[in-house]
Amino acid sequence: MKLKLDITPDLVAAMAAEVKAGEKAVTSAMREAGTGLKTAWRGQITGAGLGRRLANSIRSQTYPKAGESLNAAALVWSKAPVIVGAHDTGPLIRSKEGFWLAIPTEAAGRGLRGAKLTPGEWERRRGLRLRFVYRRRGPSLLVADRARINKRGQAVESRSKTGRNQVTAPIFLVVPQVKLPKQLDLDRDAERALDSVPGLLVANWVEVKM
Repeated sequence: MKLKLDITPDLVAAMAAEVKAGEKAVTSAMREAGTGLKTAWRGQITGAGLGRRLANSIRSQTYPKAGESLNAAALVWSKAPVIVGAHDTGPLIRSKEGFWLAIPTEAAGRGLRGAKLTPGEWERRRGLRLRFVYRRRGPSLLVADRARINKRGQAVESRSKTGRNQVTAPIFLVVPQVKLPKQLDLDRDAERALDSVPGLLVANWVEVKM
């Protein structure tokens, strides 16, 4: 028995078309998986009450950026990785210098552009001195004496000569460390996105051929 194989132009064209279909299918599948993961992570962040701004820090990009490839890949990341990572892992936070942490209360108010104030910054801005109050149970305090609470709920210097409406206001809670609660599970959505790739690949390949 003698066999003869001829590669005709039609077969070459068919193989080239199949490769092209594969490139388009793989690229589309990775783009959909990446976009889906971005949407899922953003949904987790807003669902945890962490705000739209932090949610929008989640970005996605398909590679290659232009054209299609059988080796296409998707990257999903955050432009605020430290903050997102902290809410994802729930770390134990300590001061880098070994001191205690000062957590501002509502009475402390905010600094420029809504930034949280440090005790030193608060004293400079308000013109009041803070006094340390040790508590055996619960967090210790940094308080401001002879203060008053304004309409915004912030402690400011009291101008009253009679002492009317003057209060001792807790400005900062002072603790040795803080355990941030874990509010996100990014790995869960990442695994789901990875598991979805084969189905997306088949669906996109069939769509291209049709």
